[in-house]
Amino acid sequence: MRLTRLILAAALALSALPSAAHAAGPIDCRLKFSMSGWSVFYKTSSGEGVVTCDNGQSLPVRISTKGGGITFGKSRIDNGTGEFTGVYNIHDVVGGYAAAEAHAGAGKSSKAQVVTKGSISLALAGKGSGWDLGVSFGSFVIEER
Repeated sequence: MRLTRLILAAALALSALPSAAHAAGPIDCRLKFSMSGWSVFYKTSSGEGVVTCDNGQSLPVRISTKGGGITFGKSRIDNGTGEFTGVYNIHDVVGGYAAAEAHAGAGKSSKAQVVTKGSISLALAGKGSGWDLGVSFGSFVIEER
């Protein structure tokens, strides 16, 4: 009986502690990527990149976007960058993010966008080439390579 109470008390005490991942606070993670795609009402693009965090971890990733709207074009982004907020573990960045954008460009252009997944946000920026015009809604997906 006494041992049971001791085990129960220890279990309750441990459950009250914050998890190790959240105890240290959020980590700073960045994404470097390249991608290309097209759109004619339906928009799709894909590419690859690497997520690196200030704790020394890195994760090679595949990136894809899919969506629809009133959109037309073809584009390519090289050397794009992204900055995450709300990340406690590098694997938190994997998954689908909600995305919405208005875009217009011809020739060389710049692009900035913020996508979200729960409490995690990703601010994207990049320069590239192509032409596009429209408004689209969809998803931005990051998968481990």
